[in-house]
Amino acid sequence: MPQYGQSLDLIIEQSEKLKQVRKADLHFGDWLIVVTLNSVYSIRVIENGYYLVSGGWFDREGLSPMKTTIAGCTWGGSIIKVDIAAACGLCLEFGNRVVTSLIQKIVVVPNGGEN
Repeated sequence: MPQYGQSLDLIIEQSEKLKQVRKADLHFGDWLIVVTLNSVYSIRVIENGYYLVSGGWFDREGLSPMKTTIAGCTWGGSIIKVDIAAACGLCLEFGNRVVTSLIQKIVVVPNGGEN
């Protein structure tokens, strides 16, 4: 995780080495399972940049499954990598401004031809 005063160039360099799942690599019907320090999230890709999200905060608030977007991933601050859906070592930020704890593991389950 970047330290205070770390340069943007160093953050960009580190981000290229992260185990990550890019939004562009996900397709309709794919599942993304994201394990964070505190929760597990199940994310189903639906239409036009939207996802159905269950688990973690959404379960605790009684909102699962919730249709929302994924803003991207952060280092816990205001720098956000908007092209990725999840990256180990970063926090996932949903479109409703919910930010997860650090991501520990990511599993992608392809659609497998479902419609």
